[in-house]
Amino acid sequence: MQPRLNPRSFGFVLLLGAAGLGTLATGCSDPVPPPKTGENASSSDKPKPSSDRGDKTDTQSSIQIDDKIIKLCGDLPQAHFDFDSSQVQPDAANALDKLAQCFISGPGKGKSLLITGSTDPRGETEYNLALGGRRAGSVSDFLAKKGMEQGHLKTNSNGEFGATGTDEAGWAKDRKVEITLAE
Repeated sequence: MQPRLNPRSFGFVLLLGAAGLGTLATGCSDPVPPPKTGENASSSDKPKPSSDRGDKTDTQSSIQIDDKIIKLCGDLPQAHFDFDSSQVQPDAANALDKLAQCFISGPGKGKSLLITGSTDPRGETEYNLALGGRRAGSVSDFLAKKGMEQGHLKTNSNGEFGATGTDEAGWAKDRKVEITLAE
């Protein structure tokens, strides 16, 4: 004669088995990955700068104008982009206005510019290349709207290639648009 299972005890055995499997599965699960920082952070994981900072330049991208151009055009003001942005800011507009004047009717007339966008190493490579390209493109578009000939404006993106920063101050230096004379 075979032993008879009580339906109530059978349910209890199933419940214990399920609880045991749940404990076993939890104990064997992969560890939770660390929060994304530095190189493994995607663009959407990037911290946003605090709007109440007194000096925002530690998180802003800069527009760096080559010394040869400054010698040619004279002193040009500092220029920045906001964090994770390709929009030309008012301080950048002031610098780029003066740059455009120099290359439209001043000593730079007839010369060409190479405008190269770069990003910090956080985010996906494709995103960073595109962001660098958008930054360079927005500077080129701004200069063209001021009257510079498109044929004298060449754009390029380095994306994250060449970035050396390992903290916020270093990453801010990596985020830039460099303007040089196209030779």
